[in-house]
Amino acid sequence: MSRIHVQCKTLFTGLEDEARADQSLIIENGVFSYVGPRASAPQPLPGEAIIETGDHFVMPGLVDVHTHIIFGNAKSEEDVDIHVSPEFRALRGLFFTQHVLAAGYTSVVVPGDAGQCSIAVRNAINAGMFTGPRLAASSNVISNRQSLNDWFPSWVGTPEYFTGRLCVTREDQIAEIRRQAKDGVDIMKIAMDGPHMRPNGEHIAAFTQDETRAMVDEIHRLGKKVAVHAYGKEAVLYAAKAGVDVIFHAFFMDDACIEAILESGSHVAPTFTMLANNVEFAEDYEPSTRCGYAAMQQRVIDAGCRNLRRARDAGVPFMTGSDSGFAITPYGEWHAREIEILVDWLGFTPAEALRAATSVSARLMPANQQVGAIEVGRRADFIRVDGSPLENVAYLQERERIKGVYLGGKRMEPQVPGYDPYKVTDFNTVKWAELHTRQRAVEMGKRPASAHDAR
Repeated sequence: MSRIHVQCKTLFTGLEDEARADQSLIIENGVFSYVGPRASAPQPLPGEAIIETGDHFVMPGLVDVHTHIIFGNAKSEEDVDIHVSPEFRALRGLFFTQHVLAAGYTSVVVPGDAGQCSIAVRNAINAGMFTGPRLAASSNVISNRQSLNDWFPSWVGTPEYFTGRLCVTREDQIAEIRRQAKDGVDIMKIAMDGPHMRPNGEHIAAFTQDETRAMVDEIHRLGKKVAVHAYGKEAVLYAAKAGVDVIFHAFFMDDACIEAILESGSHVAPTFTMLANNVEFAEDYEPSTRCGYAAMQQRVIDAGCRNLRRARDAGVPFMTGSDSGFAITPYGEWHAREIEILVDWLGFTPAEALRAATSVSARLMPANQQVGAIEVGRRADFIRVDGSPLENVAYLQERERIKGVYLGGKRMEPQVPGYDPYKVTDFNTVKWAELHTRQRAVEMGKRPASAHDAR
């Protein structure tokens, strides 16, 4: 394959604080072979391709470490697990990879789904059958009785097609890990806590320290990476001491957790985006507001900002994830909001936040996927942006500013047609969002307050 020459007026490598001026990139076999000043670059030979990026800001393709590619923009846990087959979920996931790619995200970590759904999506893309971002695939979330993903009541159980896999014994946990490794996952996710709390309001870890360490050791022994869902300080501490690769959320961590994370080398991915959208877009008439869900999310944000700022100041490395795949975080829409949140809420500089979304988040991708930065030896995944995200990181949320997406030096043309959610996504059978009493009808202006008022 002949070389590709990319001429950049402005280049951000994903490894530095500043952008470089007047740079050249040379790509051979999908990998950067030269990154440096244009004046020193080898000259193009006859027939070699030249890409002129003009005034566009060139930077590494973005990495989202928390996208549920098969959830289908779900409105509920029932939408995630019940209404469509695993086969349909996988096909739907392929469809939505286009929306993710069009947003400038060339690499995605899928932290837990069902069966082999994201494995199938990854394999189809890797085989060249479809275009799409590079995927780190997973399987069922390893859960216990106090875990997030054991979200259905005990009389329903956890069928195999659910995203959570209930593992209540040490033997179950190790067997599930080995099953997933055999099936070819890149990463495994453990739900370290959930909605269960002590009387003092502290989250209860779903697994003991010994159980957590045994699972993490076995996952690492099998050459896979580990992500955990952990809100509470007990779960965060257990996960950090076990040496997990990334802790999602960590909103209620304390100083002991921060010390353990620094010692183990774990990363944190707050994934504030879903909470931020829940609060910002909630309306008085929505069930999420009327049941207090949005207010609860604001309380978590307030605590999370306090604790995560301390973690950032202490030197904890951060990754970026959006929790895309739900109705409040649709694919291709909000991935880059997490970058803005790191700047506005946690005090990151724009360059630090961009590195978190590129070279740091890329550490969670498989070892053979050397992505996330523009440097010699890495895969030539990059994007062109109209405007400098170093001046305004919110530019990355405007899809119209993403002027080019490249994988291995090849320009991608993602297809993002509109779709009917009632045929693709929203199969929920809920017919009413609230209880329609006579008093509620009065509040809605549908009925008078009294018979006298009706006259």
